[in-house]
Amino acid sequence: MTGEERKQGSVPERRGILHPAALPTFHRLPPPEDVAHLVRWFWIPEWDLPPGRTSRQHVLSFPASNLVVERGFVALAGPTTRASHRDLTGRGWAVGALLRPAGTVLVVDDPGAVRDGYRELDLPDLHAPVVAAMTGARGGSADKGEARREAAVAAYVGWLRERAARRPLPEGALLANALADLVDGDPTMLRVDQAADRLGVSTRTVQRLARRFVGVAPAAMIRRRRLQEAAERLRADPGTGLAALAADLGYADQAHLATDFRTVLGFTPSTYRTAAGKTTWQDEAAGQDEAAGQDEAAGQDAGQSSRR
Repeated sequence: MTGEERKQGSVPERRGILHPAALPTFHRLPPPEDVAHLVRWFWIPEWDLPPGRTSRQHVLSFPASNLVVERGFVALAGPTTRASHRDLTGRGWAVGALLRPAGTVLVVDDPGAVRDGYRELDLPDLHAPVVAAMTGARGGSADKGEARREAAVAAYVGWLRERAARRPLPEGALLANALADLVDGDPTMLRVDQAADRLGVSTRTVQRLARRFVGVAPAAMIRRRRLQEAAERLRADPGTGLAALAADLGYADQAHLATDFRTVLGFTPSTYRTAAGKTTWQDEAAGQDEAAGQDEAAGQDAGQSSRR
């Protein structure tokens, strides 16, 4: 199976996925308008790998929580402070929702409590209809695959509507949405005080909103957007100069970009630029045998970057 993505509306296709070409099959679908204040998009990976094969999926997540339905359970993936990965084997799928700040508090009172975690939740009223949709019309045709995904999202949306009807949004939830939109959508937003000025609130209010509804500091939200953009640009154009990229993204210099990259992703921009050339999940699986050597090279490159 080759990598595949389907464009749905204005949903961005590749941000946050470090090796999109290595995905077996992946779709992002936009939510209907009446729940768009709760969910940014739904995402559905599906895979069917030969025996003995493993596909490692590397993700630099958005600064948000994801509510994920898998075949056996429902789990909340909290906001992350670093890149993460998952090893796919056999045949499977997941149906996730990238929650907006207002949607996050429908599921968890304190998002910071699940930071860097994956907590199973007892939500049978969500699990059962989504699993039924994903397994009820399984077949080889693209039409059946699309029908399953649409049915799964419809079931998910129905659950969200019922949940929201029972739980009024707390004060500040929509302002927290505005903060997330601002930080993620405006590349000129480099400091927390800039976000506060744009929203017409104090810096302390911005910090409180991020802590209450996102689970990470607003400065971390800004850094994550910059790192996602850096990875996306290096992947799209491996010839991009690191010094120019650092300047464009508001870093003091190339060394600061390299340090941020290495701290969160575990490797440097130069190492990623080389690894991003992987084209299929077969390449990704084969490349795992080379990981130790790449990590050593990353450490050497980090030392060189700090001296430039």
